[in-house]
Amino acid sequence: MIPNMHDAEAIPAEARDTIDALLSSGDLFRYTAPENAPVSLLEAEFAELMGVKYALAVSSCSAALFLSLKALGLPRDARVLLPGFTFAAVPSSVVHADCVPVLCEVGQNYRVDMADFAAKLDSVQAVIISHMRGHTSDMDAIMALCDARNIPVIEDAAHSLGTTWHGQKIGTIGKIGCFSFQSYKLVNAGEGGILITNDADVVARAVILSGAYEHNWKKHKGPRGENAPDLEQAFARWQNKLPLYNLRMSNLSAAVIRPQLPRVAQRVADGRRNHDHVAALINQSPWISVPEKLGPEDRAPDSLQFNLVDMSDDEVRAFAAAAEARGVKVQVFGMHTDNARAYWNWQFLPEMPELPQTRAMLMRACDTRLPARLTVEDCTEVAEALLEAASDVMEPVRAYGT
Repeated sequence: MIPNMHDAEAIPAEARDTIDALLSSGDLFRYTAPENAPVSLLEAEFAELMGVKYALAVSSCSAALFLSLKALGLPRDARVLLPGFTFAAVPSSVVHADCVPVLCEVGQNYRVDMADFAAKLDSVQAVIISHMRGHTSDMDAIMALCDARNIPVIEDAAHSLGTTWHGQKIGTIGKIGCFSFQSYKLVNAGEGGILITNDADVVARAVILSGAYEHNWKKHKGPRGENAPDLEQAFARWQNKLPLYNLRMSNLSAAVIRPQLPRVAQRVADGRRNHDHVAALINQSPWISVPEKLGPEDRAPDSLQFNLVDMSDDEVRAFAAAAEARGVKVQVFGMHTDNARAYWNWQFLPEMPELPQTRAMLMRACDTRLPARLTVEDCTEVAEALLEAASDVMEPVRAYGT
């Protein structure tokens, strides 16, 4: 029997002592806690895990994206280029930052269409690359184009903790990387996010903007907890010059996250095993296609995406119903009512684009959870359910037509 794939990752038992101590002390606010508050420790540990100088833990990945845009000092109504296939929170963060989202086409492989990206790049002041559902676009081409124009790149790596590109960790390629600790991500804190960078001025601005009022920024240290002169100078430059948005992470959330960081590598390996096992099985169907990853990419997937082939709208709906009846809930991005990943549902956009390629992809692209905690046997059952659902819908039609 297929387990419930929508259960989040359990919180490690070793988090409980820290959580109990925090609850007893009431010391949940990062800036009133004693030295080595859990949020500060998390930032140092995450920066070390990712091999960067600075990390700032905040209330969500959306908050991290918003703060990243504000920390870049973009003018009001600056145009920000992002993929047409992403979650609604990403263009929302752009609007929140008083900027204008500009969407580019995405291909059948869920990656940025580089021709459309290049055509729109000269009209924007910044780029957010969403590695949506953990699918990495061509970062070599993206960075070459952006670096040539001095356009900063923010990586929305909400789904990509543990993914690498040419061996380099996703989130460390652009100027800023943003990650999520929401329940269905590789590390589960219910809510929470973190941004990383090697730029002292960017992180100093982000720290103050996040809510480090008065001189609380002094509790933010440089690499390995050391005082860094360039960071101190940056903080001094921006003291009292920036608004406070109060997007801080609490010590309680950090206490939940920290014990999970040592488990990231194993979760990545298990998630990759599960994804590749199911993908190999369902790719044998003439009606299912799992796009290949790009060559330099080693993914850390916690879900599965695939395209339905030669199916009508009614057959797509019948497939989703047949899969769910077998215990595998499948969401078709473009056909699920009010789906927050279908760009035409983002009616708050100041400019609604025509993206025919992205729209066509979303009408046949399927999404299902595939957590790292599943066994290979569980994954085989998932694959069989998907294959049987496709056969249920399509084989009678094919048999009749022969």
